[in-house]
Amino acid sequence: MGNWNTTCACKRSKLMRKQMDSMNHNTHHEGIRTVKVNKVCDFSGNSDLCICAVTWNMNGKVVYEDLVELVGSNSKSDLLVVGLQEVPRKNIARLLETALVDTHVLLGKAIMQSLQLYVFGPQNSGLSIKELKVDKHSVGGCGGLIRRKKGAVAICMSYNGIRMVFISCHLSAHARNVEERNSQCRHISHNLFSKYRNPYSQPAQVTVWLGDLNYRIQGIETHPVRNLIQKNLHRFLTSKDQLLQEAERGQVFDGYCEGTLTFKPTYKYDVGSSNYDTSYKVRVPSWTDRILFKIQDMEEIRASLHSYESVDDIHSSDHKPVKAHLCLKVNEQP
Repeated sequence: MGNWNTTCACKRSKLMRKQMDSMNHNTHHEGIRTVKVNKVCDFSGNSDLCICAVTWNMNGKVVYEDLVELVGSNSKSDLLVVGLQEVPRKNIARLLETALVDTHVLLGKAIMQSLQLYVFGPQNSGLSIKELKVDKHSVGGCGGLIRRKKGAVAICMSYNGIRMVFISCHLSAHARNVEERNSQCRHISHNLFSKYRNPYSQPAQVTVWLGDLNYRIQGIETHPVRNLIQKNLHRFLTSKDQLLQEAERGQVFDGYCEGTLTFKPTYKYDVGSSNYDTSYKVRVPSWTDRILFKIQDMEEIRASLHSYESVDDIHSSDHKPVKAHLCLKVNEQP
C-alpha cells in the first residue's frame, strides 16, 4: 500500500510540474525593453537623482590612471555606482576614494573576493542615506590565486527617499553556457536580501543590475562579426546577442530596460590594445559587459537614460568598461 501511495504522489508531482511549466510557457513576458539615449535631460535639469553606473572586468590588473579615467569625469552625478569583476588583490576602495577625493565620498561597499561593488555620493551626503544593507550570493567559480569568483554582490539603500538596489555580477563564461547563466540570474534574484524579507517591507523602486554577464554573440562566425564591427555596422549583431534572445524568451531580466547597443562589443581584446583577440581561440567579439535597470512603478518614478557607452581608451584589461548615466524624477503624488 505504501508503494502504491508513493507512486501516486510521484505522478501527481510530475503532473503539477507539467502544469506549472505550461503556465510559465504561456505567461506573457516583456523581455528587455531597449531605450534610446537622450542627450538632453527630459527633466530640464530638474531631476531628483542622477546616477552614473560603471561596470568593468579588470582581468586581475589595476592601473591607477585607468581608475581615474573610469570615475574622474562623473563628478556631477549624485550617485556613482562602480561594479568590478576579476579585481586584483589591491585596496581598490582606497584608490577610488583617492580618485574622487574632491567630489565624492564612499557610502557603501559589497565585496566577495574578486567581485566588488562601491556606491559613492557627494560630499556630506551621508544624511541622505537610510536602511543601507549589503548582501552577496555565490554561484561557483574559482577562488584562491585565480580569484575569479562567480555570483553577485549587492547594495540596497534608500537615498533621498528613493528605494534602490544595485547589483554587480559575474556569470559563467563560454558561449555554450547560456542555460547556466540563466539559472544563475534566477538564483541571484531569488536569494539576494532574502534574509531581510518580511510581508511588510516595500520593494525597491529602482534596480540597477550591472556586470560581466558573459552572454555572447552566437550563430555567426568571428570573422564576419569583426568585418561588421570594422565597418561600424555592429548594430546588425544585436539580433545574435544571447542576452536579448533569452530575455525575449522570458528566461531572464523580464521588464528591465537597457540602452541601445551603439558601442562596439566589449570583449575580448588583446591586453594593451584595442585589437580583438588574436590568440589561437580568436573569440567572437561580444557584449559581455552590460548595465540594465528596472523601474518598479513608472507612474511613480520616471527614468531618462543620458548615456550608454564603452570606455575605449582603457587598455589594461581584455574587457572595455561600460558606463550608463540614468536620471530619475519622482512624480508628485496627488
